[in-house]
Amino acid sequence: MKLPAYVLAALEAQSAKVERKRLVRVLGIDTSLRSTGLGIIESDGSSMKYIDCRPVKNPAAWTLSACLLNLSNTLEAYLAEFTPDEVAVEGIFFCKNAKTALLLGHARGTLISVCAKAALPVYEYPPTRIKQAVTGTGTATKEQIQRMMMRCLNLDSLPQEDAGDALAIAITHLHSRSNIAALAPKKL
Repeated sequence: MKLPAYVLAALEAQSAKVERKRLVRVLGIDTSLRSTGLGIIESDGSSMKYIDCRPVKNPAAWTLSACLLNLSNTLEAYLAEFTPDEVAVEGIFFCKNAKTALLLGHARGTLISVCAKAALPVYEYPPTRIKQAVTGTGTATKEQIQRMMMRCLNLDSLPQEDAGDALAIAITHLHSRSNIAALAPKKL
């Protein structure tokens, strides 16, 4: 029995979709004015691979404008080096100190702007959701997150705190990606 051409075409299209597992590279950013964490994870949909993580340090003696310029320049170079497809950032959390919240907002705005300039979609996740996604509890400590990143990604040593948080943010995004619109993360 010979199948009709339209059935053969549909079967070919479906098998091509199954064979093409698209790798997606996600950049996680743990924003801070003095020590921002950057982390890159790659996934084919069923497994994750560690690519890189590092902190971006700004000395306390630097002015706000020097810190923001360093964050911008460092992120631009990082994007060029690792070419992520998507970016995930930690959402704003409750700050008792207005000045701290304002400084964090400046840093966050600078980093999101660099990503927008590179035409990268940016997604945001609350801190408790990130902790829940990688440790199972929304009240995990930085050390618990570091240890989990070491285990999940088969790292030889604990990542630096902020870089470990950035990896956790990237993993949260990978776990949250969905073709179902209601479940998909929202772009900033």
